[in-house]
Amino acid sequence: MKTADQFTAPPNDYRVIVPDGWFQLPLDPPDDRDRAIVALADLTFRGVDNAPHLKKQFMQDLQRRAKDAYRVGGTELYLSTLSVGPVPLASSLLISVPAPDEWPRTSDAEELAEHLAGGDHGRYGEVGVVHLPAAGRAVRSRRREEADPDTQLGNTMPTTTLTYYVPIPASEHWLMLNFSTPIDPLADQMVELFDTVAGTLYWE
Repeated sequence: MKTADQFTAPPNDYRVIVPDGWFQLPLDPPDDRDRAIVALADLTFRGVDNAPHLKKQFMQDLQRRAKDAYRVGGTELYLSTLSVGPVPLASSLLISVPAPDEWPRTSDAEELAEHLAGGDHGRYGEVGVVHLPAAGRAVRSRRREEADPDTQLGNTMPTTTLTYYVPIPASEHWLMLNFSTPIDPLADQMVELFDTVAGTLYWE
């Protein structure tokens, strides 16, 4: 296995099992990303013929999210298409590798947790160290933020974000699993699902 210092591309020797109904949106190359955005928009607005403006806005939002995710080291983006009756279970998972200068040069979970817990006036919310069944010790943070309707397709509910920081073997770099949901009344249940998905992470 390469060390992270030798990466010329993000690591691809990890696996995560996501629920059926989570749509994988490629972040690169752009042609694959664009085709996937059209496919997801068609799926989301299937049977809805009178909302072309909303569909266009939806696609523009996906383009922005995908480009932003790629710029911050994103390797994979998953978006939930699940629903309970007429209520969509909106959620997402962005897997990324932060730039080396964003984190302390360490592979120790306790050290990174201490760094995050003491930074930016609680920006990282509740921070702790957990054990993932196949990937070992990792840092887990949960936070709740007020909505930003201008960038979230008009969402007005607070967003709950759950992030796992998992050390990449034989390196001082970290793999980030960043889960997010705007369904505030079901935040605890969604976090349970996110924890379950994070628990499937393993290195090949």
